[in-house]
Amino acid sequence: MNIRIGFGFDVHPLAAGYPLWLGGIQLESDKGAVGHSDADVLIHAICDAILGAANLRDIGFHFPNTDAKYKGIDSKKLLAETVSLLHAKNYSIINIDATLCLEAPKINPHITAMQNVLAPIMHITSDEVSIKATTNERLGFIGREEGVTAYAVVLISKN
Repeated sequence: MNIRIGFGFDVHPLAAGYPLWLGGIQLESDKGAVGHSDADVLIHAICDAILGAANLRDIGFHFPNTDAKYKGIDSKKLLAETVSLLHAKNYSIINIDATLCLEAPKINPHITAMQNVLAPIMHITSDEVSIKATTNERLGFIGREEGVTAYAVVLISKN
């Protein structure tokens, strides 16, 4: 069996007046992530993990923030396109393990909804999408609620 692992990371600043999209769902929050797309750091980290595992470069290569067609785009569309690129190389996703890092809002109540949104896009079950959340214990830019980060690992196999 030909299997590969990929790692992804993303970070976006937080600011008032922006929506907070995480894991394909919009959360209620006083601050949202700022970016060229909808700034969904969880999806972006997952995309980078998938692309890295398949040796397909990174999210910025495929969806550059200098291209107007990606301005404000729903990151679920980026994930779907990333999965298509993966399938074109004859790979499938085995599982995802991801971690969000931010002080607020609490993520735990939303994890099941995120899994249920993301899994079908990746052609896997929600049980194969692990999402965890942590704070930064009030340290650094995350602790000051100036930004949000996400980390993701993916395991893929050749079909």
